[in-house]
Amino acid sequence: MRVVFMGTPAFAIPSLEALVRAHEVLLVVTRPDRAGGRGSVPRPSEVKQSALSLGLEVCQPESLRGETAERLRKIGPDVICVTAFGMVLPSEVLEVPRLGCLNVHASLLPRYRGAAPVQRAILDRETTTGVSIMRMEEGLDTGPYAKQIAVEIGDRTASELEDALARVGAEALLEVLGGLESGAVVWTAQDSDEATYAPKVTKDDVALSPDLAVDDALARVRASTRRAPARVCVGDRELTVLNVAHATTSIAPGGVRIESGRLVLGLRDGAIELVTVRPAGRGDMAGADWARGVHLGEDVCWRCTR
Repeated sequence: MRVVFMGTPAFAIPSLEALVRAHEVLLVVTRPDRAGGRGSVPRPSEVKQSALSLGLEVCQPESLRGETAERLRKIGPDVICVTAFGMVLPSEVLEVPRLGCLNVHASLLPRYRGAAPVQRAILDRETTTGVSIMRMEEGLDTGPYAKQIAVEIGDRTASELEDALARVGAEALLEVLGGLESGAVVWTAQDSDEATYAPKVTKDDVALSPDLAVDDALARVRASTRRAPARVCVGDRELTVLNVAHATTSIAPGGVRIESGRLVLGLRDGAIELVTVRPAGRGDMAGADWARGVHLGEDVCWRCTR
């Protein structure tokens, strides 16, 4: 099958690699290079890097309308496959492929439509999420789906869960494509009454504060990313919190303690250990190593950075 692929972050790479193995990928469309990191040097998306390494042609439009839509019409793909692309497909693109546009969405639709389904599922302390292979239409993740696969969340971080869902989604995409040409695919309409939405996660969504419950704090750290990191202020020092564990110790909310070589913070209903942290301007390190290095006083407290 002749395919155009659209995707941007690392989550989309397993789908692209799967398509290359089984179909003819005519073109890869990804977001333009964006400034990031030190020096604000433009950086290519993970999908662009992967596509070039596979010897594929890459297109990076600012808009999918006009010239880009006309280019897609001239290419004439059988299907357009989309995975975490980050741009809305206009009707003039949706109408291009004869077999439609398919999307690999990281939730069990109609639950968690939108930009951050993985993080929102973790923040809501769901036990299960999954992937849906959906036929795209002009609404936000509203199209019917052909296949869904459930995945247990467990204690995975957002990054770990995305990796698992990306692999499952890639295989599901190939399965749906296999039945698309023959008409064997059965589409299931979404029940809009059951729909929930997953807007982008902000720093406030994953901020840590002493008034939180332990389970909520654990979920916020697991849902955090480099774009929206979980942070605390211990004394007068800000830390990005990368990994935490439930601590079975008694400590007042807002309290800080070094106990058996561990850095422990008090919450509303218990305590957490800061297992791994990233101090400002430094690399990742054990929370206890950081605490010993800065010589925290006995009366030090912690608070939210907001």
